[in-house]
Amino acid sequence: MYYVYVLKSLRDENLYIGCTNDLKKRFKLHNQGKIDSTKSRIPLKLIYYEALINKHDAFTRERWLKTGWGRNQIEKTLQNFLSGIG
Repeated sequence: MYYVYVLKSLRDENLYIGCTNDLKKRFKLHNQGKIDSTKSRIPLKLIYYEALINKHDAFTRERWLKTGWGRNQIEKTLQNFLSGIG
């Protein structure tokens, strides 16, 4: 199983999108500051994830979510949470 996930930085409120086959381990590494792309943004909160069976499909989905259209979809899907309602 592969996971595409979205983290929210509690420091700067920005989102980070990633992909992994071990979500618990990867989330722990992010919050320990062992992932270069997020180490200056910890603490991080896991706010969304999708599970996919195929590795290629998961990494394709991650790349799409990192586009403007993909980010818009995430923001629309999580609009209540991101606006503080949820």
